[in-house]
Amino acid sequence: MRVKTLSILVAVILLLSGCSITKSSIMSFFAKRTPVVNTPEALYARGAAEYQDGSYKRAREAFTRLKEEYPLHELAILAELGIADSYFSKKDYSEAENAYRDFVELHPTDENVPYAIYQTGMCHFQQIDDIDRDQTQTVWARREFQKLTARYPQSKFALLAEKMIRECNIKLAEHEFYVGNFYFKLKKYQAALTRFEGIKRGYPGVGLDLKVDAYIAETTRLIQEEEKAKQLKEEKDQKGFFRRFLP
Repeated sequence: MRVKTLSILVAVILLLSGCSITKSSIMSFFAKRTPVVNTPEALYARGAAEYQDGSYKRAREAFTRLKEEYPLHELAILAELGIADSYFSKKDYSEAENAYRDFVELHPTDENVPYAIYQTGMCHFQQIDDIDRDQTQTVWARREFQKLTARYPQSKFALLAEKMIRECNIKLAEHEFYVGNFYFKLKKYQAALTRFEGIKRGYPGVGLDLKVDAYIAETTRLIQEEEKAKQLKEEKDQKGFFRRFLP
């Protein structure tokens, strides 16, 4: 069976060799079994070892060489994921996203597609800003996680995606509450009420229910008071208008 991820490959190597997780132990394991230096196995082992050591650029170089020199080898597909993972671990999320998307597009039936979709979502999630800032990355992250749960509901990554969807919903709800509270402080109560009611409809159960209900009640009361005061003023103005023309 083909190894699914870098970590799994490293684990298998260690089980076979009885060594601790070090670059030298992985390289020596393959060196004893592969007389040719740059076989697919050796290149993948080199990439895995460099990745494990945090040398993501060198890991990417090894994976890229494997992909280019042995494009038809089964490890070449895993090397593509290795390249994407190296970008992700380096926090180069834009390049990582592109690599994960390319993997899904090029290998739509591969067993690692759920992982690639999950990581695409994580590329956006890692770029989420504070709640007082634009939340486009949150929306995009949730979209990828929802895509994963819809297409691969039985995948182990679908369970992780469900948790991340909740995290995204919390972020989006907190952002909406921040905006609503901003309007509330400016006494723009109708705009505030629209935000609070949107949270109640769109994000139930994220931990803001009681607070939102309280703000909806208070905002509604203040709107009613404003309307009553406005009505009284209009009635007073009308009476004043007619008094000017009465004897």
